[in-house]
Amino acid sequence: MFQPDLRTVIGIAVGVGSVVAVIIYHAVRAHRRQATTGREELPGKTAIVKVALEPEGTVLHQGELWTAILDQGRAKPGEEVIITGFEGMKLYVTKKQ
Repeated sequence: MFQPDLRTVIGIAVGVGSVVAVIIYHAVRAHRRQATTGREELPGKTAIVKVALEPEGTVLHQGELWTAILDQGRAKPGEEVIITGFEGMKLYVTKKQ
């Protein structure tokens, strides 16, 4: 009669248990993370000025061009700005310190 080696059985059990533990850990972590999508995630994010903000111009955020209004002063192309809010399809931004 065939009898498997006890060390082999324990090794396989530990390996399978480890894989299951890692999968459960990642599933719980993903479940706890708050989903953010759409415009609600924009405030606090950084954008790059593409067309000078005087105070209105265009910024690039995550590959999308947005019309933006700078709170004060002006910003040249290439400068970073912080998104402070939005209304419709316009972003409100402030210069990054």
